[in-house]
Amino acid sequence: DKRREPSTSSDGLSKADYESHLENLELELNDLARWVQHTGARLAVVIEGRDTAGKGGVIQAISAPLSPRQCRTVALPKPSERERTEWYFQRYVAHLPAAGEIVLFDRSWYNRAGVEPVMGFCTEAETATFLKQAPVFERLLVDDGILLFKYWLTVDQAQQEQRFAERRDDPLKRWKLSPVDVKAREKYADYGRARDRMLEATHTKHAPWTLVDFNDQRRGRL
Repeated sequence: DKRREPSTSSDGLSKADYESHLENLELELNDLARWVQHTGARLAVVIEGRDTAGKGGVIQAISAPLSPRQCRTVALPKPSERERTEWYFQRYVAHLPAAGEIVLFDRSWYNRAGVEPVMGFCTEAETATFLKQAPVFERLLVDDGILLFKYWLTVDQAQQEQRFAERRDDPLKRWKLSPVDVKAREKYADYGRARDRMLEATHTKHAPWTLVDFNDQRRGRL
């Protein structure tokens, strides 16, 4: 809701400056989209981070100026009973891009390295298996020609608490607070340890992570 957004962020980046920079980047993004379509490239972008980091906002900023017929967002719900018996990566494979497509993963297979072990939704053995298989899975994607980019949005605890409070107090944002989000507030350190373990195992030459400071969401999106 733009009416509720402050005109100036905490470090002085005005909304006008932000939108001016964003407009220039949207032109570059459209050039990229045309290149993807013309060459038949397949582009997959993984957006990960703590709750309230700003994943939804950055995905919206990327997808808004692009055609929904070319660029789509994948935000899968919790797995069904059948999906729980599949190979872990199996349900994500169906959502990978075809020629000329851009796919933005709002969370991804990296649930198995973060929210699932922290909240007790999987076993330690399942997490260990994931961390061993993920670099191999991503190697197969890259070797097949998929352009894979992985971004982790960083946010400190004080900023996270402030955003939780904003969501709680704003009826237009309250839907963003799930029971898991509420419990996650108590596990900030656990999420940090899970993230560090994930980065150590899956930050590879063929599929590196890019960490983006999202304490200031405007600068983070840019």
